[in-house]
Amino acid sequence: MDITTLIPQFGGFIWTLAAFVIALSVIVAIHEYGHYIVGRWCGIKADVFSLGFGPVLYSRVDKHGTIWQIAALPFGGYVKFAGDANAASGKDEDAMEEVATDPVRLRATMHGAPLWARALTVAAGPAFNFAMSIIIFGAIAMSLGTTREPLTVEALKPLPNQVQGLQRGDVLQAIAGRDLPQSIGSPEYTAFMSDLPLEPVLDYTVLRDGHSLTVQGPYPQPALVGGVGPQTAALEAGLASGDVITGIDGRETFAFQQLKDAVEGGGGAPLLLDVWRAGETLQFTLVPKSTDEPQPDGGFKNVLRIGISSDSAITAATETPGLWEAAQRGVAGTWRIINGSISGLWHMATGAISTCNMSGPVGIAKVSGAMASQGAINFINFIAVLSTAVGLLNLFPIPALDGGHLVFYAYEAVMGKPPSDKALRILMTVGISLVLGLMVFALYNDLFCP
Repeated sequence: MDITTLIPQFGGFIWTLAAFVIALSVIVAIHEYGHYIVGRWCGIKADVFSLGFGPVLYSRVDKHGTIWQIAALPFGGYVKFAGDANAASGKDEDAMEEVATDPVRLRATMHGAPLWARALTVAAGPAFNFAMSIIIFGAIAMSLGTTREPLTVEALKPLPNQVQGLQRGDVLQAIAGRDLPQSIGSPEYTAFMSDLPLEPVLDYTVLRDGHSLTVQGPYPQPALVGGVGPQTAALEAGLASGDVITGIDGRETFAFQQLKDAVEGGGGAPLLLDVWRAGETLQFTLVPKSTDEPQPDGGFKNVLRIGISSDSAITAATETPGLWEAAQRGVAGTWRIINGSISGLWHMATGAISTCNMSGPVGIAKVSGAMASQGAINFINFIAVLSTAVGLLNLFPIPALDGGHLVFYAYEAVMGKPPSDKALRILMTVGISLVLGLMVFALYNDLFCP
């Protein structure tokens, strides 16, 4: 074997692992910091804040007496609050007995703090994950801007052999003789684009320098690759953002709808794509993959996809949204992920969709690397998506997770006392078993699902 053939694979593995560790470390740090800072605000002392597990690589003690450390295994982290029962020495047991007789010191422990303080401290981890997602989605919206209405041309996308009479600053009024809806992204706008004549050249009525005139331009949704999804046929074949698909199995192609029809109607057979890339014509062969795609009604539909998103023939002018609008977009983006995740889990549990839709650490690592390779914004957006998923997972009412602890606190609030130590030990054992079983199942999917 020529060892030089392994170098690209090894480099890809290192890139994927590094992206995964960075994404996970950021999310874990935010989650655990939520526990730490809210606990401190509530008067609960933190003994250790650890990013990672295992041997300690670096540590320092702050003015509050908390040890901040980075450990060798960067696949998680934890906060050890005063009174946490994870010490095994008799000396620690003696110290806890001493604390139990001191009301002031007992109040500063996780077990001796008021119920409301413990509940807030536990809930803060997932809450900080959601908050980070909202902030990231909002910041991305402010960075990229929102499409100006009415639709105005900012720039023209490079396309092969296309008539392009549009100019920067043109305000689009009509396409193919039909008035353009003013609300971009509305159902009316989507229906308008779908109903346009499927022709390579269309008439555009534009407002230019105060005058209305008609010019010719390309089909507004060409077969232009806007983005490539992770773990997809397109990514495996080598397609990239900006590629223009000019032919499918020898048939001339100019619209994204033609590509979609060919993929969905091909029965999963391999497709030969002619691709224009920066003036050069290339050919790619790929096999569409079956995927369970969420639908507007909350259900799922099994469809064939190659894993690319479309892009417009023009770059629309944008405007920076205000803080309130950006925050709304951040909340909406986070809620979509929560709602979609819950819907997906329900449909998997009922057998409506394949359980292969659940990814484990290997799958998440692959997605991390793919997103990092597509640019900073894509990678940061992925961190926000994963942060929401981690926050949601931790709220599940499973003992050993934050949601399980909140259920225990709810029981204590209703019954006036916590569950017995024996019951807690049994429930925690069951919870840990469930979590480990879920991790093994997800890892199995990573390794054996198509």
